[in-house]
Amino acid sequence: MSKLIPTVCGMYCDECDHYEKDCQGCDESEGAIFWNEFVDIECCPVYDCCVNIKHLVHFGQCDEMPCERYFRFRDPGVTDEEAKQVLEKQKTCLARRVQEDTEL
Repeated sequence: MSKLIPTVCGMYCDECDHYEKDCQGCDESEGAIFWNEFVDIECCPVYDCCVNIKHLVHFGQCDEMPCERYFRFRDPGVTDEEAKQVLEKQKTCLARRVQEDTEL
């Protein structure tokens, strides 16, 4: 059963094959996640913008979502259609989280 550990970008850490093996998750690693080394960056740009610059809890709270930072580091191993499906899943998750934020 999923622990539902949400990420800043709208995914869930525990749904990722790399979680706990190669990566401790966005929050735990403060954006220094497993794939950063492959694109030669220190911090995920979405995490950096949301958490460090705008001080948001997640990307769904940003009025620019999805922005250039989101698309700049898209997984090159997925097709355009797969990337579109992932973005739709993230948008759905983030919309749910925004709704939950307003109910608190």
